[in-house]
Amino acid sequence: MPRLNAHDKASNETAVRAAMEQILRGDLPPGAKADLKTLALLSGVTRTGFYAKRNRDGTSRPGAYQHLAEEFTARVQALQDAGEIVNLRAAQLERLKKENAELRDRVSRRDSELAKLAEFRVLAISRLAAQHDEIERLRTQLALGGNVRSLPAPASGTAPYGSCS
Repeated sequence: MPRLNAHDKASNETAVRAAMEQILRGDLPPGAKADLKTLALLSGVTRTGFYAKRNRDGTSRPGAYQHLAEEFTARVQALQDAGEIVNLRAAQLERLKKENAELRDRVSRRDSELAKLAEFRVLAISRLAAQHDEIERLRTQLALGGNVRSLPAPASGTAPYGSCS
């Protein structure tokens, strides 16, 4: 397995820090937890870099990103101790439930508005059809030589001709 050069290690540390900030904001992928496994997944580094290693002689040496793992666990613990975030997954669920409720409300309002518009469309078409029928009746009466002096009064409860309110 090749060794990491300084440039690769620095870019990996930057990726781990970005993933750490994402997790601490509560922006977790579906099914993920606020743990080292998710941190490794989001940053694109292997989890083994977060843990201490053993030399052949039995002595311990730090992992390449062990300091970042310790910083991450300390920050998660500090947020939990402060009461800001008891559980990052629960915070994510609450955020998603709130977004879901807002979207359901928007859909409900749009459905209501669409129903009103459809009702208005039916009313407008029926009024136009009634006006068309009246025009055709008057045109027929005029063609037969009838005398058309005035339009009949509109039926009670309907708007006068020409208005579609």
